[in-house]
Amino acid sequence: MRTMWRNTNDSYGRVSITLHWLIAVAVTGLFALGLWMVELDYYDPWYQRAPELHKSSGVLLFGLVLLRLTWHYSNPRPRPVGSTWENRAATLAHAALEVLLLATLVSGYLISTADGRPIDVFGLFQVPATLAGLQNQADLAGKIHELLSFILIGLAGVHALAALKHHFINHDATLRRMLASRQEPVD
Repeated sequence: MRTMWRNTNDSYGRVSITLHWLIAVAVTGLFALGLWMVELDYYDPWYQRAPELHKSSGVLLFGLVLLRLTWHYSNPRPRPVGSTWENRAATLAHAALEVLLLATLVSGYLISTADGRPIDVFGLFQVPATLAGLQNQADLAGKIHELLSFILIGLAGVHALAALKHHFINHDATLRRMLASRQEPVD
């Protein structure tokens, strides 16, 4: 048997599963880091480091999200499990998660580059400021970023609860498909 990398009509492949969980962990971590860092006072040793870590990780997450979206839309999707209304709700929720995630990342970029300086990503490369100097850009983008972050985490929580409902109440394969890919026999 060999590892199944691509999705099939019945199961997610290793790439989809890995990208899903990497993004889930990164979003949760960035949300927690964001909550923590805004409470730091000027004399805290993390006052400068935490935002730099948050920005750099956000840029890497943006790249990961673009990779995931490319992979997602170039692979078959497993057949839906559940009722028609559940499938429609899941489709809407997934689309909302994608849009919210991208909008949250873009608003974070607009906060970070409002003063015209690029974002330094762990000293490896820089992302230039392409839109800067708008009136109240950092404040407005900051409010939007905070609001979108809370909505994103809330919807991700609903998404997780729905997966648990499918697993423990419906006893279907919805959650199992995102935990491990099925193995295919070698041809």
